[in-house]
Amino acid sequence: MRVREAELRRGEHGLEPARSGWFILNAADAPWIERPGRGFYVEFEGLHGAADFSQLGININVLAPGEPIGMYHYENDQEDFLVLSGEALLLVEGQERALRRWDLVHCPAGTAHIIIGAGDRPCVVLCAGARTPRGAGWGAYTIDDTAIRHGVGVTEQTPDAEVAYARFGASTVTGSRPELLPE
Repeated sequence: MRVREAELRRGEHGLEPARSGWFILNAADAPWIERPGRGFYVEFEGLHGAADFSQLGININVLAPGEPIGMYHYENDQEDFLVLSGEALLLVEGQERALRRWDLVHCPAGTAHIIIGAGDRPCVVLCAGARTPRGAGWGAYTIDDTAIRHGVGVTEQTPDAEVAYARFGASTVTGSRPELLPE
């Protein structure tokens, strides 16, 4: 069986795969999502999920100092993070760890964690994780004093993203953002 190449189409916000299949897409050309207070990330699957990365999610996040990728949580599948440029702070299992360029963070299933931009310039992080549908059993946003102190923790455990992210504004598609990527 041969897997067909997915055609890339130029939409209003950049290049996107038109369907599932193999493809090459430069992050500078893909749509980016701005998440107020949580930086930017690139959407490789297409804004409507046409490529459907059903087994492995992957994206690039760009965080200003103090911006988190998300809220402190654990998932029932593995996640990995590679710092491509800049500095970050990892909160993991109640501990703080400084991260710098080329540091890889491996989080086996069940590891409570979050990454926050640090230093004096943006941090770029490659994120990859196994895909379990968000619903019952994916994991949870969990209570942690260190995360609460950094403004990325919940005061009551919940699996509900709307509850965990209630303080953040709505995300918006910004289109391709090549200036966010380091040389």
